[in-house]
Amino acid sequence: MLAIIAYALGVMYTPGPVNLLGLNVGINGQGKQALGFCLGVGLAMLIYLLVLGWAGAAWISQGSRVVLSALGCAYILYLAFKVARANITLETHAPAPRMLSFRDGLMMQLLNPKAMVATLPITTLQFPAVGIQGVSLFLWSLGLAALAAGAPGSYVVMGSLLGQRVKHAGLIKGFNWIMAGLLVAVSLSIGYEHVWLAATAQS
Repeated sequence: MLAIIAYALGVMYTPGPVNLLGLNVGINGQGKQALGFCLGVGLAMLIYLLVLGWAGAAWISQGSRVVLSALGCAYILYLAFKVARANITLETHAPAPRMLSFRDGLMMQLLNPKAMVATLPITTLQFPAVGIQGVSLFLWSLGLAALAAGAPGSYVVMGSLLGQRVKHAGLIKGFNWIMAGLLVAVSLSIGYEHVWLAATAQS
């Protein structure tokens, strides 16, 4: 069972589009607003774990994976645009713009093909190998979903610590552009690997 946790930690806490957004939110001083985003990520992972764990991976065909991946690419590009356009203010009394929400976290993780790929080995190999099913499957899924929510949360904390040392709005704006560029690169990578290659393999 430790293998399940080790695998989940390794997959969830490595840099990815969701965690990069969490880092960006922290640097922009919006850590207090990130709770909804993190909960959305956790709920998306809970949905994947329960659906794939109870219904099985057979419910998700290769064609539907390609469609989900394409939607995920588009959503990541939308969030990259949102990050690049964000207004920056270092005034302590000025309200910080809300960049990410619960819906953003939920939709991004649901449409993230890497979330599905990461969940499949847990639900189709690791859970059955140790007899996790029924109520125990729900409890394990709940625990792993909490770990998933904590992944962007940990990046938010790191970003907040880094952002406290940055006192120039131009630097934060530049970092936003870098993060937006990374998100675009992630979207293109997912598009090539999970949409283009998968679609051409089917034809």
